[in-house]
Amino acid sequence: MTKIRWMWIAFVAIAAAIPAAADDSLLGIWASETTFGPALRGELTVAREGKSWHATLAGADSRFNVTGDVVRFTFSGDRGKFRGVMTAGGRAISGFWLQPQGTTEERPDPVGSRQAFATPLVLQRVGRGRWRGTVRPLEQRFTLYLKIYQNAEGVLVGAFRNPDFNSNGGASLFRVTQESEKVLFTAPLDGTPEVRQSATLARSPDRLQIFWPDVGRVLDLTHRTSKQAPDFFPRPPGERLYAYKKPPATGDGWRTAGASEVGIDEAALTRVVQKLIDADPSVRRPSLIHSLLVARRGKLVLEEYFFGFDRDTPHDTRSAGKTFASVLLGAAMMQDKKIGPETKVYDLLAGMGPFAHPDPRKQQITLAHLMTHTAGFACNDNDDASPGNENTLQTQTREPNWWKLTLDLPMAHDPGRRYAYCSANMNLMGAALTTATGTWLPELFRRAVADPLQFGPWHWNLMPTDDGYLGGGSWLRPRDLLKVGQAYLDGGVWRGRRIVGASWVTQSTAPRMHISPATTGLSEEQFPEFYGEADDAYAWHLGEVRSGERTYRSYAASGNGGQILIVIPEVELVAVFTGGNYRQGGIWSRWPEEVLGREIIPAIRR
Repeated sequence: MTKIRWMWIAFVAIAAAIPAAADDSLLGIWASETTFGPALRGELTVAREGKSWHATLAGADSRFNVTGDVVRFTFSGDRGKFRGVMTAGGRAISGFWLQPQGTTEERPDPVGSRQAFATPLVLQRVGRGRWRGTVRPLEQRFTLYLKIYQNAEGVLVGAFRNPDFNSNGGASLFRVTQESEKVLFTAPLDGTPEVRQSATLARSPDRLQIFWPDVGRVLDLTHRTSKQAPDFFPRPPGERLYAYKKPPATGDGWRTAGASEVGIDEAALTRVVQKLIDADPSVRRPSLIHSLLVARRGKLVLEEYFFGFDRDTPHDTRSAGKTFASVLLGAAMMQDKKIGPETKVYDLLAGMGPFAHPDPRKQQITLAHLMTHTAGFACNDNDDASPGNENTLQTQTREPNWWKLTLDLPMAHDPGRRYAYCSANMNLMGAALTTATGTWLPELFRRAVADPLQFGPWHWNLMPTDDGYLGGGSWLRPRDLLKVGQAYLDGGVWRGRRIVGASWVTQSTAPRMHISPATTGLSEEQFPEFYGEADDAYAWHLGEVRSGERTYRSYAASGNGGQILIVIPEVELVAVFTGGNYRQGGIWSRWPEEVLGREIIPAIRR
């Protein structure tokens, strides 16, 4: 065989091993929307006929008995519950709608659909023996976008984007190749490729069928124009350039003002927002900011939303919701409840015993230890093998009472000596508050925070026992979350109504634990993978925002994905970010400095 023929055979073999170039018809935006429920929503009617009670909702019905003023009922098939009490002399039934746990897998981040939720609901009397209200549960949805385009090197790449959980298939960008009807997505783009995802291209009409593990089903993605996929972009394409505008006064307690009225250059805010609008979500590691709100000197001066979010839609606060452990404790102390940072956990919760893994060190654990992640339990959210890890806590089925499971954990360290981020610590604060106040946690939150701060719609996540979960994950409007920071900046007062004592604001935002390689037990090399060196207060994270040559002290509530409430007292500034960069702390943790430090604080005229 000639040398030329050998070369030809080798060329054919190599060519056969290279995936075929993808069809140009793949270019553009693809999308799939899936709604998982809940099934029951709409008008809920409760009727009484003598001693018989009956509830109807969306074709479902429930018959139940009522004792005293307490009204509780359940729809069969685990489709939802209501718990409330008669108020206003029988003119209303005030309570909560309890929607069941969702159905999505959402394996990368165990919050949201894995839990049930409580939503405030008031039924008004509409006739003799009849009450009515509207059930508006938390929407359980999953939207997947895919943009396929050629990069600067001419390589066909794909970017999966999901605003709900940042479910991106395991990589920010994939190389896209095609073998007949199979479309392959591989990452990384260079080096040895690993096939991460594969889809089937179906015709008439064109659609990409792909099994998506995070929802446990095959999704059908169809081609969309830019106008048909407005939520893929920060703002719908084709809009005019952004022009700064004063936020509207909506009757929710916020006083609003033009930025110039409180000493902020409005042109600077215009540049900041336009920069966010112009950001390309399909690049590698994009910033996915869902909202940005700023208040100065007690007035809301900037309120902007992106990626389809708006002021009336509650947003998942993730671990920023942990800070309510501190807020609720301050509120309980102000009401003279027998509880405080020095309260011994096992003394207060002795009624849940006996406890597994007895250890004399458990008697030393205080609420202060829980709020600073220094209780010493074998609990570390950054260690999958830790028995108290949040994912382990929420996926195990042996013990539905997560408070009891936490109290049963073995001890790993002396209380107060070692820092390990542990959601179960903060959730145990819920047990302490419930026990000390004798109040169900969502109801306590409503009385102590939501009502006095004039909240709009909100949802509180629950444990399998229907007790409130305080380890993070409540859903709030960004506008309402901002009120919490403003109340703290104003010494614990919102519009003349005291939420917590002024002394508690000072006490709870003072340094309590320094986070470092020494206090975490991590090496200098390991430490940056999980933490940044800083101080923690009582469920508040302390830090500094750099702006030019200066730094400004701050305290913040923060959660996975970019849910940030930050207070900067020296410049009388409170800000809220919400975002979709879940599991990408290296991106969202920079937002306060990038946006506030570099853009907004320099725009303040002293």
